[in-house]
Amino acid sequence: MINSTFKRKPGSPFSSFATPKTRMKRTEMKKRAKRKPTVAEGLRYIDACRGEECYLRVPGVCVSRGWSHDTVVDCHSNQSRHGKAGGRRADNIYTVPGCGPCHAWIDQNRVGTPRQVKFDAWDAAYEEWRFVRAKKMGMVEEVECTE
Repeated sequence: MINSTFKRKPGSPFSSFATPKTRMKRTEMKKRAKRKPTVAEGLRYIDACRGEECYLRVPGVCVSRGWSHDTVVDCHSNQSRHGKAGGRRADNIYTVPGCGPCHAWIDQNRVGTPRQVKFDAWDAAYEEWRFVRAKKMGMVEEVECTE
């Protein structure tokens, strides 16, 4: 391209990419961008679910009412407002401990339960769990909201 006869025109939209002034703006924008949580920070939310009882407590399905069970895992939200989209899971902050059968009831529709019923069950479990998780993880700002 050095010996090419093609030159960038001064008013071209691509001529600004070569200037250091534009590069500086882009790096400043990157610095100001919202920081995403690291993998280790996300795993803290998942680890908090281990050894807990099931918070979903679906009637007729749950095997872990009032005591911890071997099948209790973190159940991510299936709602798009929590970051769920296509093949992407919701953010790790939106997890609730749930036993295997309750997790299957939330994620799979074998019984024909309407989505809104599942969303309501997950939301109720999350409202109860998030304050317990905040105390367990030492998150002061969420604990203060309950008092």
